[in-house]
Amino acid sequence: MSAMDRAALIRALPYARRYARALTGNQARGDAVVADALRKVLATPDVDLTEDAAARTALYGAIGDEVRAAELQARPAGTGSDMSLPQRMLVLLTALEEQPLVAAAAACRIGPEVAELELRLARDSLRSAAATRVLIIEDEPIIALDIQELVERCGHSVVGIAATETEAVEIARAERPGLVLADINLGAGGDGANAVARILRHVTAPVIFVTAYPERLLTGEAVEPAFVITKPFDPTTLAVATYQAVTHGVRPV
Repeated sequence: MSAMDRAALIRALPYARRYARALTGNQARGDAVVADALRKVLATPDVDLTEDAAARTALYGAIGDEVRAAELQARPAGTGSDMSLPQRMLVLLTALEEQPLVAAAAACRIGPEVAELELRLARDSLRSAAATRVLIIEDEPIIALDIQELVERCGHSVVGIAATETEAVEIARAERPGLVLADINLGAGGDGANAVARILRHVTAPVIFVTAYPERLLTGEAVEPAFVITKPFDPTTLAVATYQAVTHGVRPV
């Protein structure tokens, strides 16, 4: 493999980590899947990795293969996602990872026509998903109101909007939200990651971090979030991230 190929893979890794964590619903499991997928891609002869898009598609596909094999073996019990694994993969790839349908279909090992149908079914499932109570941590008032509108359009309710670490902790302890949606940079109000760490000492809830630079957050060099979405985002991206966070990326038997 050439240095160019390896460089493309390295640039694809932050996005692979984000995808795997969202797909599995867990940071540690997602990162382990990425490690296995990377080894698989590196060991595959004649795979075209000369372009960044090709490297991302190769990693996304290998991640899907690893998760599919694990789910077939584990058959997790309990209530989880109403979407099938291919449907969850497609909606994450097209919404969260902003992949075109053809590339997403290739990563899912299915044809574009089948992918289009499965994606339609997945979006129907998102619209009928159970609602939860959301705490928004965002220091910019206009952005916070925009996020609130998106959250409510997804069928959820907002229990509070916090502009600082202190406000976030106080609201979380009083309202016990089912989901925390947190910006990383709160300006003079502190740090969103610190706010979340303090909240999780008292409240058990999934967290979605929002950042304009996900590649800076997903370096693999420190403890990182399981769910990351990129600013600006649309309702589908928020809906699928929320859906995966609340269901922990688990599908029913």
